[in-house]
Amino acid sequence: MNTQMIAAVFHGSGDVRVDKMAIPTPSSGEVLLRILRSGICGTDASEFKSGPKIFPIANQHPNSGHQGPMVLGHEFIGEIVGDVGDSSDFKSGDLVASGAGISCGKCTRCQEGRTNLCANYVTLGLNRDGGLAEYVAVPTSTLVRLPAGLSLDAAGISQPLAVGLHAARRSNVRSGDKVLLIGSGAIGTFVLVGLKHLFDAEVVVLDFAGSRLDRAARLGADRTVAVGPNATQEIKELFGAGGIDVIIEASGAPGQLQFAIEMVKRGGTILQVGLPTTAQEIDVHKLVMNEIDIRTTLAHVCGEDLAVSLEILSASTLAAELIEGVYPLAEIAHQLDLLSSGKIQGKVLFDPTI
Repeated sequence: MNTQMIAAVFHGSGDVRVDKMAIPTPSSGEVLLRILRSGICGTDASEFKSGPKIFPIANQHPNSGHQGPMVLGHEFIGEIVGDVGDSSDFKSGDLVASGAGISCGKCTRCQEGRTNLCANYVTLGLNRDGGLAEYVAVPTSTLVRLPAGLSLDAAGISQPLAVGLHAARRSNVRSGDKVLLIGSGAIGTFVLVGLKHLFDAEVVVLDFAGSRLDRAARLGADRTVAVGPNATQEIKELFGAGGIDVIIEASGAPGQLQFAIEMVKRGGTILQVGLPTTAQEIDVHKLVMNEIDIRTTLAHVCGEDLAVSLEILSASTLAAELIEGVYPLAEIAHQLDLLSSGKIQGKVLFDPTI
């Protein structure tokens, strides 16, 4: 095997290059993965547009120790190649998805099962070299085998779907609830699919009229509401006197958390998923006087969400609905620019073999 590979390397704001570099050598507990599909998300796009804010380019990451230019990619699948070690449950040639999040398994949060909040957490592609490359070294603890017959393209969006599943679990939704989901972009779509898989709940989706809202209807939304002057009244009529049990804010648009506070029923729950780019003001008085719970969600729990994500992708049309294209690594900067400009409504994947 060659000792060199190509990789999409983040150097700074607006500066992602396809560089040649050495193929990584796995450490103990890791295997070498030949990447077959890798994706990008809003975090990658925002770092490309105005970062680095979380990428450890100028400052060393406290857990990973990485500092300097970094290989992107925390959404990836691949084939295990080379030696897997005596204690591994995997073998060379296995096709696997990676959750990308590395937890220690020993700290308090890990012991509680909340591995996404591990005190020593490291994410491939965010805190150390990731999977937008021909190869990546990855801990076996982050891997799940692909189900037989699942296409590579579909498997390529398993990690962000796992994030949506975790959000659905965090939402406090119970079967029988009436839910308003604000935003039907990629993350909103993953949350919708997670909700419909986990619960028998009525979900109404709010977004601008167009392809995203149409997609939500095809993927299980019970009703859709288009943003406009009559949207608030339409929502009130749809939910009736019982009100909205849970509102999930997945758009990150300014003012939407306050809108959720105004719309959710007394004693209801709001899950904040989207990340606004500016600080937001909210009516704390209304929040307290109505005993409204606000919850948040971060990443996913690999052992709980990734395998379920792959099962959903095997049995649904989600991949066909969301994936907009598969590109060579040479397209990475262009696609990041499109994503950061809001010109990509679904998911794009990269195949480093083309």
